[in-house]
Amino acid sequence: MCQCLDQMCFSPEADIATGILVTAVGVDALRHVSAREQLPLATLPLVFGAHQFVETFVWWDLQGKVSSSMGDSATLIYLTIAFLLPVWVPLAVRGVEPSPARRRFMAFLAGVGGLVAMVSLVSTFTGPVDATIGGHYIVYSVSLPLHLPIGTLYVVATCFAPLASSDRWIRDYGMINIAAVAILVWMALGGLTSLWCAWAAITSVAINLYLRTVQEFETPLSEYRSSA
Repeated sequence: MCQCLDQMCFSPEADIATGILVTAVGVDALRHVSAREQLPLATLPLVFGAHQFVETFVWWDLQGKVSSSMGDSATLIYLTIAFLLPVWVPLAVRGVEPSPARRRFMAFLAGVGGLVAMVSLVSTFTGPVDATIGGHYIVYSVSLPLHLPIGTLYVVATCFAPLASSDRWIRDYGMINIAAVAILVWMALGGLTSLWCAWAAITSVAINLYLRTVQEFETPLSEYRSSA
């Protein structure tokens, strides 16, 4: 059994500020939904915003400002959201993908993400879980079996779905996302700081801009499914 690390933002104040910004962006994104297929993508900023607010309570617990039970609950909620992302992200990209073949591949990635989520959540709710302040971020530790393959599949499910899109805008963002993730991981491992919250905000703004500019789909989801 090995440890899996997950870090987000560098202070509770940053989490609150980012949470407010990202939630506002998410509400605006929902206003620009032109088809129900876009809803999984449009709600991602709201998920990111909730993630930030939840982590604020983890910070406050570690700083002695709230009860340990509240901090423990916040840690479990935080990790649950994190481990559901490899399912949510492929489904979100799939929702705005018109190509049946690409949609099938994204569904496969969501299945991979489902496996990752199942293993991770079982380990989260049955094994020891810990959250500690490690420099300028919180380190979340979960005992995971086969932590390296699970971590690799997590990245595959969340990062490869945009790359498989037929939309050039989404593919370009997918490439930028991989580069940004690599830099953020390097910064965290180097003991510098964690700016995942900043990238969550940038991603949310990008989703909002996409929904503002994308044209309403000509083919309904039911036809995608019948042709898949």
